[in-house]
Amino acid sequence: MKNWVGIVLCLGVLGACTSQEDQILFDGQFYNAKLRKVDRQLDVFTVSVKPVSRSLVGALDAGEYEAIKYCVDLFGSSDILWNVGPDTAQGQQSVVNDTLTLQGRCPNAR
Repeated sequence: MKNWVGIVLCLGVLGACTSQEDQILFDGQFYNAKLRKVDRQLDVFTVSVKPVSRSLVGALDAGEYEAIKYCVDLFGSSDILWNVGPDTAQGQQSVVNDTLTLQGRCPNAR
């Protein structure tokens, strides 16, 4: 039983790893971008990107990429209506604890 637990843990750790060849660079850096839908609405989302301290431009690009990928996968369109997005004025973007948060909606929901 202990061996199975160890094997399962190792597989979980290895499965979570992505090789550097499979990661996309933004402004020369790697970013951790996570998209979450808002209040169970598939078309409304937030994207969290960190660490923004590497480059704000790169973090914005990584967040926009994640949002576009989401809208294309679910709705077949790269159109996004941003509440807080890549074109938002720098002082109005939400950056807390080295994490940038973008908010938007896929307008072409089926």
